[in-house]
Amino acid sequence: MKTNIGITQEARQSITDILSQLLADEFVLFTKTRNAHYNVEGIDFHAMHLFFETQYDELEERIDAVAERIRHLGHYAPSSLKDYLRLTHLSEERDNEGNDSASWIKDLTKDHETIIIFIRENIEKIEELNDAGTADFLIGLMEEHEKAAWMLRAHIK
Repeated sequence: MKTNIGITQEARQSITDILSQLLADEFVLFTKTRNAHYNVEGIDFHAMHLFFETQYDELEERIDAVAERIRHLGHYAPSSLKDYLRLTHLSEERDNEGNDSASWIKDLTKDHETIIIFIRENIEKIEELNDAGTADFLIGLMEEHEKAAWMLRAHIK
């Protein structure tokens, strides 16, 4: 059955393209955060191991929410690693080589901030495409990333 939600097919495609890039970014950040969880070392290992687990659990929920938002708009969500690496704004490579918590935190904070900026740049575009629901959804995601970035930054001040 055809999707008829008051947004043109062209607008829904444009919105889905933005959401697909966001989904890829979320997945790459999730993977890097799991990597931090697996590989962090140092005197604060236990606390940081648990902290990164909390962060990747939250990211996993965001991934699901973004993919479902794409489905709400009548499109299929990208779901292959190849697609994610083609669509993402993030690098799966790390800027820092160390496995200490400060190195991981700097890398992950940068990625959260990249996602925040991407979302902020696209909210108005989505509103102009007559999709207040997705704009509101993105505002909520942006706030979640702002909180995650703040929590990361608070560890290295």
